[in-house]
Amino acid sequence: MDIRKLQRLVVDALEDVKAQDIRVFNTTSLTELFDRVVIASGTSNRQTRALAASVAEKVKAAGGQVISVEGSEAGEWVLVDLGDVVVHIMQPAVRDYYALEEIWGGRPVRMKLAAPARGRVAA
Repeated sequence: MDIRKLQRLVVDALEDVKAQDIRVFNTTSLTELFDRVVIASGTSNRQTRALAASVAEKVKAAGGQVISVEGSEAGEWVLVDLGDVVVHIMQPAVRDYYALEEIWGGRPVRMKLAAPARGRVAA
């Protein structure tokens, strides 16, 4: 699946369940393991699990592959591995503590939107 299509599916799935502060990072120059890192926040264990389930369902429905989902038992930090895209769904305190944005680069991918949406990086 095209990386832009996969990235769009992930962001749409996160927005459907009201994820907060969605960030997409291009990691092609940092690692050969994956091309994008998506980081989003959920307000509770239940919401982080629902966000991960939404991402997995939408990707599968579009013919993509979900390699694994980790951390859904606790729900504080759920990782969805889609091969070319790795999605981190975290509660705000966990996200602040680990500061993954600092690891994967300071500049998020800029996405073109039909209308600006809250929590999304606009072009």
